[in-house]
Amino acid sequence: MSFFAKKPTVEEQLRQNDRVLRKTQRDLERDRTKLDKEEKKLEMEIKKAAKQGNKQACTILAKQLVQLRNQKTRSYAAGSRVGAVGNQQKLMHSNMKMATAMGTTTKTMQQMNKVMDPMKTAKVMQEFEKESTKMEMSEEMISDTLDDILTESGDEEEEDAIVSKVLDEIGIEISGKLVNAPAAHRGKLGEASSSRMTDDDIEKQLAALKDL
Repeated sequence: MSFFAKKPTVEEQLRQNDRVLRKTQRDLERDRTKLDKEEKKLEMEIKKAAKQGNKQACTILAKQLVQLRNQKTRSYAAGSRVGAVGNQQKLMHSNMKMATAMGTTTKTMQQMNKVMDPMKTAKVMQEFEKESTKMEMSEEMISDTLDDILTESGDEEEEDAIVSKVLDEIGIEISGKLVNAPAAHRGKLGEASSSRMTDDDIEKQLAALKDL
C-alpha cells in the first residue's frame, strides 16, 4: 500500500459515502424482513400455547415478541437516521458548492477592484471632464476671435481699396478704354457719389473690360 495515496475529491468521497449508506439501508431492510417473519412465527406459537393452556410458554413467548418488536422499532429508527445522514451529506455538499462559488466570485471581484481602482477611475473621469470643458471653451474662443477678425469694420474698405488699385492699374495699361465703362454710384438721393465701390460696380467694370 502506498503511503502517498491520492486523496479522493469531494465528489468521489460523496459517491463513496452514498454507496455505504445505501448498503446500510439494504442491510436494515433485510433485517426487518427477518424480524417480520420471526414476529409472525412467535404470534402463531403464542396462539398455539394459549390453546393448549400453557401459560408459562405464553409468557416466555410474549416477552420474546416484545423484544422482537422493540428491535424492529430500533431498526426503523436507525434507518431514519441513516437516511437523514444521507440527506445531510447532500445538503453539506450543496453548501460547499455554494461556498466555492462565492469564494470564486469574491476573488474575481478582488482582482477587478485591483485592476480598476474606483478612486483612480473617478479621478480620470473628472480630469477628462475638466479637459473636455477647457477644449470646448478654447474652441469657442477661437471661433469668436476668427469671427471678429473676419467681420472687422475696416475689412470692406481695405478690400475695396485693393480692387480699386487693381482696376486703376488695368486702366493705366489700357489707357482710355474705361471711358465708356459704367460708373458706379452709391448713396442716397442728393448725396455725392462715394468712392467706395460695391461688388456690382466691380462686376460691371470687369464686364466692360471684356467687351473692349
